[in-house]
Amino acid sequence: MLTSLYVRHFAVVEEAEIAFGPGLTVVSGETGAGKSLLVDALMLLAGSRADSGMVRAGSDRAELAAEFDLADLPAARDWLAREELDEDGACQLRRVIRAEGSSRAWINGRPANASQLGELAAMLVEIHGQHEHQALLSRAHQLALLDAYANHDDLLGQVRDATQQWRAVQARIQSLSGGDDREQRIELLRHELSELEKWALPADQLVDLEASHKRLANAGRLAEGAAGVSEMLDGDSELSLRRGLARAQGELIKLAALDEKLQPVLELLDNASIQLSEAADGLGRYALDVDLDPERFNDVDTHLTRLHELSRRHRLPVAELHDKAIAVGDELAQLEGAGEALEKLDRLRDEHQRAYLKAAKALSKARGDAAGRLGEEVSALMGELGMSGGRLVIELEPTGSDDPDVQGRERCELLVSANPGQPPRALRKVASGGELARISLAIEVATLGKDTVGSMVFDEVDTGIGGAVAEVVGQKLRALGGQRQVLCVTHLPQVAAQGHAHLRVAKHSDGVSTQTRIEKLDASGRRDELARMLGGVEITRETKAHAKQMLERAQAS
Repeated sequence: MLTSLYVRHFAVVEEAEIAFGPGLTVVSGETGAGKSLLVDALMLLAGSRADSGMVRAGSDRAELAAEFDLADLPAARDWLAREELDEDGACQLRRVIRAEGSSRAWINGRPANASQLGELAAMLVEIHGQHEHQALLSRAHQLALLDAYANHDDLLGQVRDATQQWRAVQARIQSLSGGDDREQRIELLRHELSELEKWALPADQLVDLEASHKRLANAGRLAEGAAGVSEMLDGDSELSLRRGLARAQGELIKLAALDEKLQPVLELLDNASIQLSEAADGLGRYALDVDLDPERFNDVDTHLTRLHELSRRHRLPVAELHDKAIAVGDELAQLEGAGEALEKLDRLRDEHQRAYLKAAKALSKARGDAAGRLGEEVSALMGELGMSGGRLVIELEPTGSDDPDVQGRERCELLVSANPGQPPRALRKVASGGELARISLAIEVATLGKDTVGSMVFDEVDTGIGGAVAEVVGQKLRALGGQRQVLCVTHLPQVAAQGHAHLRVAKHSDGVSTQTRIEKLDASGRRDELARMLGGVEITRETKAHAKQMLERAQAS
């Protein structure tokens, strides 16, 4: 339920904050005062296209905000939770429209886009306007409305469950069979597996292969370098380290004979001489043992080349090719051994399809029966609402497919004939805004309490009617307001008198600027406003008495 609406610098409204309660709230005012601005504000908060022309002249931006009570709207609460926009049960929609044309939106203080606003608002408020085709014009919504009217949730549940089970099995079959090209897939996997098994290596073997390639590629340099270093350590040259160390040992022996404290240093030189000789011998053996086999190098280089080719083909790092080989092997084994499993799944799929067809057939019959009843009820209400001879036909169109569908085997289209002798046409193609609004009202009254939207807004639903028909429209709106929140913009006193609450929109000008104010009327204010709506420019005592009588009679009903 809408609890409050705030607008600032919006069109001719400087600033206004309105609190709403349950029941029917009527909005009235002189022509041009801006009665429909409240509807426009709600539509913008519902994600409608923003127009910089809605920003008050001289202002840099317009601000709109609405708060809703979600106590009776579990679907909206669930949606907020899924989108991670929930806030302790609160629901606030806010939108800012800038003078240059850009706009921003928030849900519970978090940034949101127009699509999200529209999804959430569809669960909160339904707007029936002169030129706005709302949820009622959606064929999916029409079908949902018919289903809700028929109250066959069990059948819908059976159709939905059978469809979901059929789709799950179908997806499993597709996965096991590899789709329509199973044999080609198997052949491809066999080829890929043969290549991967030949070349891909576990991580430790891959490290050894790369090390071997590096060593073989630099074998000549390694042999030559090791031999040269060995010569530097223990060669025949007088400049070799071993010869220099021997000379140092000889001198130190002489010095140690003079001072025993040098004996530990002499021992260190002896150890260094031993280690130097071992290092020189090791380098010499390494130089002789370096593998200079070109064929071995070619084999290792080819292996790495193939690995990099496979890496590019599979779009994987070389180190992950071994895991890829395992995955390909698993998929191949699954496809090659899927025959028996596929037979079982085919039988299970057929079983789910039979269950679906049984439930869908029952649902189709229930929908057909409900369509006739709803069409008759709405047609009767259309006559009461000043559309004498008008009728509503609910057409169910088969989808033409036996494949399970969560919506069943048909789609719904509401066809309307507004006048006798005219063939029914799709509701979404009805040109007259006033007729569309009244037809929407008739459908809402006939399906009272059947949908889950918490608030309904009717903009000029009474266009083109008056007298007794206007009073009937008001009574129907009041009855609707007894079940849920209704906001109605009206210019007829017969409709305004039926409201549980009354808002008046008035335009004021000081000669420099013009402002629109919105005020909630008390009993006296309601009487005066009804008198204005009845009498026009001159308000007489009789007019006021008539307004009082009309108000008392409406409120007593």
